Amino acid sequence: MIGNSKGARVGDEYLHVSLYSQGRTGEVTFSRLVPAFTPAGCPLSGSHLTTRFPRRGFLFAEPLMAKQILIADDHEAVRQGLRALLQAIPGWEICGDATDGKEAIAKATELRPDLIILDYAMPGLDGLSAAKQIHEVLPTVPIVLHTLYGSTELNLVANKYGIRKVVDKKAGALISAVEELLSAAQP
Repeated sequence: MIGNSKGARVGDEYLHVSLYSQGRTGEVTFSRLVPAFTPAGCPLSGSHLTTRFPRRGFLFAEPLMAKQILIADDHEAVRQGLRALLQAIPGWEICGDATDGKEAIAKATELRPDLIILDYAMPGLDGLSAAKQIHEVLPTVPIVLHTLYGSTELNLVANKYGIRKVVDKKAGALISAVEELLSAAQP
């Protein structure tokens, strides 16, 4: 058995990484101390959040940071509902929201989210036009068009504007679309 263990302070947090391997199997353990519970000057005590990643063959681990999602919809109730729905998924976090296409472009540029959800029909600048401008600045960020007006024609146009998925608001398929796009975006 081969083992290695390292610890380092990352910002206000203490990150401890342990790697153990025996033959072709192994385990990577990330422990993160929660700063609010860690006594000052004592990096090895406090409340531990530990995740283990058993792997066969190559040893690697997913990042500790939550995937950042930006929501743009002109209806407050829809934004609040999407926020509650998406934040309930472990590893996802809403980094911001916007009420129209222009605000969505500004927030996407500022926040650099991992995924953007745009409503199709918004005042001022609609979701398609916003997606086109966002895609020019952030070409690798997946964009989901969330709409009541889905059609085959809209899907074809959406692809030309950098939108990866068009999801009908009635169908409830948003979670699976977000999961698929975020999984595909992982290195």
